[in-house]
Formats: sequence, structure tokens, C-alpha cells
Amino acid sequence: MEQASVAGARVRISTAESRPEYMPAPFALRCGALLIDYSLAMGLLAFATLVTRMFGRSTRSSGDAVETIGYLLAGVIVVLNFIALPAFTGQTCGKWATGLRIRRVNGEALGIVRTLVRHTIGYALSLFVFGLGFLLAIFDREGRALHDRIAGTIVVEDTARTRGNRG
Repeated sequence: MEQASVAGARVRISTAESRPEYMPAPFALRCGALLIDYSLAMGLLAFATLVTRMFGRSTRSSGDAVETIGYLLAGVIVVLNFIALPAFTGQTCGKWATGLRIRRVNGEALGIVRTLVRHTIGYALSLFVFGLGFLLAIFDREGRALHDRIAGTIVVEDTARTRGNRG
């Protein structure tokens, strides 16, 4: 069962292998999820910078230590949010908050390698072309961006969550 659509219209898509049905994620929700993920990482950096400025007036070494810890903590959160969580749950914090899930096109779970490809190589290439790789999701009938095409993934509405809200 496959229907074509343009610019964020909801469609049901299934693949021939296992026949999973899912609703491609609307582009606006994908943007919201990315904004939440970005805000999480940048908020930690901003907090570390503020604390550094407060401690920096008394002693420079304690300010540097707080800043370094803040950067390391932000790095750990980014790795957990963009690599570990999606590899095991199919969701980043932002995707969880917006009710979205990353799946392989055939409906299987992501796994660590596919997650690494999607969030490192795929995101880098999507950004490299002036962000147009992200905008591809608007025009693609399955709502897939460049990084989704590279990794063989699709972002869909989380069926368990949407069933619970509708029932």
C-alpha cells in the first residue's frame, strides 16, 4: 500500500519485504525535534559558560575547570542523545518529545552502525550542501532527508504513542 504525496501530507507507506505501515513524520515536527535536541546541547554549553564567568572572577583555574567539565558534559549528552538513544530506542530526546521515531525503511530497528552513519556522515553531508539535505524531506514523497537516504532510514510517527493518544 503506497500513496504519493507532496510537502508534508500524511500518507501510509509500506515496503514489499515485511509490509510495515507507518506515517512519515511531518516536516514541522522533525524541525521541532531537532530544535529540542539542539537546545539541550547548547543549553548545557550556555550554563557552563555562565558558571565559568561566575567562578572566573575569583580564580581563573576553577573557571577553566568548570568550563572544561561543561564542554565534556555537553559532548557526552550529544553522544548519548544522537548515537546511543537512537541506536537502542530509535528516538532522540527531541523525537521522543514530538512523538517521532527513526526506523530503517524496511521497519527494523536502527542499530549502532546505521545510527552512526545517519548522525555523523549523513548530517555532515546534509549541512555541507547549505542545509538543503534537510529540506529534501519537504519534497520527498516519503519525507526522507538526505541523511535518511544515506542511512536507509525514515522518520515516522511513533505508532505506540499515537495509538495511545487517539484511543
